[in-house]
Order: sequence, then structure tokens, then C-alpha cells
Amino acid sequence: MLKTQWKEKGYIDEPIDPSVDIKSEIRRMCKEKNAIILAHYYTHGEIQDIADIIGDSLALAQQAAKTQADIIVMCGVHFMAETNKILCPDKKVLIPDLNAGCSLADSCKAEDLRKFKEEHPGYKVVSYVNTTAAVKALTDIVVTSGNAKRIVDTFAQDEKLIFGPDYNLGSYINSVTGRDMLLWNGGCHVHERFSVDEIVRLKREHPEALVLAHPECKGPVLALADVVGSTAVILKYAVESPEKEFIVATEAGILHEMERRCEGKKFYPVPPEVSEGGVGCHCNECQYMKMNTLEKIYNTLKYEWPEVDVDPAIATEAVKPIERMLKLS
Repeated sequence: MLKTQWKEKGYIDEPIDPSVDIKSEIRRMCKEKNAIILAHYYTHGEIQDIADIIGDSLALAQQAAKTQADIIVMCGVHFMAETNKILCPDKKVLIPDLNAGCSLADSCKAEDLRKFKEEHPGYKVVSYVNTTAAVKALTDIVVTSGNAKRIVDTFAQDEKLIFGPDYNLGSYINSVTGRDMLLWNGGCHVHERFSVDEIVRLKREHPEALVLAHPECKGPVLALADVVGSTAVILKYAVESPEKEFIVATEAGILHEMERRCEGKKFYPVPPEVSEGGVGCHCNECQYMKMNTLEKIYNTLKYEWPEVDVDPAIATEAVKPIERMLKLS
């Protein structure tokens, strides 16, 4: 396929010889090219299995900041690859599919945030990591779901803060800090659609199970949770807890690592709400994370494309709030 056609698709779909051991070839190319594969917990299990490092947004940013690799392959979504490039401007950052976006990042455009800031002078901006580089460049400090409370607590109680773009996370942080931050009205299409009724049903069927929920979930879901935390936090809790059953309200990809590290324990993913006229399924997945495939990783490493770049002027400003976050994390 011509490279111009690849660019139109946003990924390389060149056929791979069926006789090729894709996993072995990926690892061979990583060694040959001094490349590292970072994968989010929400990607397919087979991708997590071949990755050098798996983690949540914070862990992956921390690893990108200190890697000695020449090439970073970010198996996640586009804003994560941008963050890697901002932290590692001298490295080549690849993403298996340029179309792997983020509904949360899309809910906050830089031009809209700029206007919002102008309408609210005197406010500092706390932005969730699930944002574009251009939004980060307008931000005072970046947070993740795992460190948001700790970082917000570093501000004076009477500090005027704008928190965005995730309304649910911001509302949760307001509730646990006693603050009244001004919240951007954005949301994650996965975490917003968990069904309260399904949690109640699962709890009725498995009365001993604890409910683990991500703070991007809606308030009624969090009200039913025994533990609220980032993917890394709820994974750690599942590993260390003496309990044997868990109802999980976050993207279903995390179950792969939970089951790998928690032999003998049972995990029940919370289904999404039934759409009007449709039938609910037994999982709640991010279609953007699932755009990452072994075949795309193979071709990405082979041709070293698609490559993610960030405008240097934007990167100069965006790196400041990211580094402030990493210093506090």
C-alpha cells in the first residue's frame, strides 16, 4: 500500500505473512531498534503481554520520562503519545493507530478553554492528563485520577480553581477535599455509561463481592463503591485485599492484569447501561484503546510510522504543568 494511503487511514494495514510469528518479531525489532513498548491497562490482553511496561497514565508518563530507548511505541490513545513526546522531544514516539483518540480529551478544545479562562480571571487551571497538548499548554498543573486529590490539596483552600475536563472526577475531588472548584462539563464515554442497576444486580448475586470503581464514573455509581480509585489503585487493592470477589466499574481491559496477578479471585465487570432499543453487553470497553492490535504494532515498528509530533511552541508550555505533576508524584 502507498504511504499516502496509509496516512489517509492513520495506520499501516500492510498484510503480514501468516508464517510470521508476530509476537517474536515485535520483540526482535524492539531489541534491534532500541524500542520500548508502553501499554495501558485498557488495551487488549495480548498487547499487555508483549509490552515492556503496562500501567495507567501516570505510570506510563513516569516511564517515558526516564526511558533510555530511542523509540517509544505508545499502545494507548493519542494524548498519551503526545505526553510522551512532550517529555521526550529527542525520541521517536510511535502510535499504532492515529485514530485512537479520547472522548474526554475531545470534550475540551484549547480554544474553548482559552475563552473560559478569559471569562474567569484569577482562576488557576488544573487539567486531567486526558487532554491534548494544546490544552496542557493552557494549564497550571496536570493531574491523573491517582494523584488528583494529593495535588489539589497543595493549593490553598481558598484558591480559585478550574478543574477539567472530567466533570465526574472533579465532582469527586470536590467532595473529598471540601472544595468548590469550577468544573468543566466533560466526560469519558466509557465510565459515564456504567449501569447502577447492573451493580445492584451483581451485588445481589455476589453479596460478598466488593465494588471497585474509577472516579470518572457518575456519582450514583461511586456511591455504591467500596473503593474508589485509579486503575492502578483498584488493581493494587485487588492484589492486596484478603477478599476473593470484586465487582469492577472501570474499562474491562484491567481484568486481564487483575486475573493474572490475583489467582483464585473472581472479578465481575459492570456492564454498561442498556441503550434505547438495544441490548446491554457484559463488558464496557473503550473502542479507541482497542484500536491497538498486534498487527498494527508490528507494522508500526517495521516502518516506524505513525509518528506523533507536538508543535515545539506548544510543547514548551505543555511540559511545565506535566513536570509539576511528576515532581509531586
